[in-house]
Amino acid sequence: MVQRSERPVDARFGVFLVSGRFPGQEDADVLRRSVDAAIAAERAGFDDVWFAEHHFMPYGVCPSAITLAAHVLGRTERIAVGTAVSVLSVAHPVALAEQWSLLDAVSGGRLRIGVGRGGPWQDLEIFGTGASRYETGFEESLDLLLAAMTSKTVSAEGEHFAFREVPMVPRPERAPRMVVACGDAGSRAVRLAADRGLPMLLGLHTDDDGKIETLAAYGDSAAGHVSTVMCQVGDDALDVVRSALPGSLKEGFAGHVYLDGKRGLDKDPVSYTDRLCEMHPIGGVEYCVDRLGTSIRRTGVSHVIMMVEASGTPEGTLENIARIGEEVLPALRRG
Repeated sequence: MVQRSERPVDARFGVFLVSGRFPGQEDADVLRRSVDAAIAAERAGFDDVWFAEHHFMPYGVCPSAITLAAHVLGRTERIAVGTAVSVLSVAHPVALAEQWSLLDAVSGGRLRIGVGRGGPWQDLEIFGTGASRYETGFEESLDLLLAAMTSKTVSAEGEHFAFREVPMVPRPERAPRMVVACGDAGSRAVRLAADRGLPMLLGLHTDDDGKIETLAAYGDSAAGHVSTVMCQVGDDALDVVRSALPGSLKEGFAGHVYLDGKRGLDKDPVSYTDRLCEMHPIGGVEYCVDRLGTSIRRTGVSHVIMMVEASGTPEGTLENIARIGEEVLPALRRG
């Protein structure tokens, strides 16, 4: 049974940056918007910032979350920086472990790693990992990543990875702080995360009831899980989101290409935007504070990361971050 907190306890709040391209925008400008947003998040008092990773689609134009995280670690001083997520189906787990160990050392432990299975996209063909890495390889990839991040040496004798023992250089200096992206309560990733004692990253597309079910399937709501929401603050927030986001989602949904060649997600951008507006804290300050606080109390998950880019503009994103930092976070941290 899910344990519920009466108030936010040791709450952490972060920013989640998808780096989505809105109509008429250039990819380089979108990436610079994400960097500016991350720096602004540190200035606004957020605890962490997380970058999404996508390939060959405008839904998100950052193809390497850990690379963008490395840049932002060098541009900031305090804030933790995470990947949400690094896609294990198209990455070599040992290479990712090497990158983490390097960045963990030079940043003083500020890097967080989120990992996920990804989807059945064309990426599997282009990067040569194939359908099997997506269909059957996630567990092996996750275990190999954990071994490489926690041992002085690593080797493999599995279905997808087989190689001689090699030293991990640089050697891991501390235990990794990792989360595993999990879908609904029936997702195999939930059981994998629970069996390995790893916290879950609960998605933007699931409401509180769905998150509570997933937490119950995992069996422990106090395991350091992270909940993703969309947050847009302002009396005109609903109008801003509903006018801007569908255009980005329309291009983003169409940009998904399956491994078998099928194109596009079967989702209506307007209906999907309306669904997000119903689920998430989008409105005036008091409304956002109430929705976020209620969600924390209901789910027991007090680490929340907020998608803040729904206005689609650099100015709107920075203003949203500043308002959340100045008006929403202080109220939540007072409980």
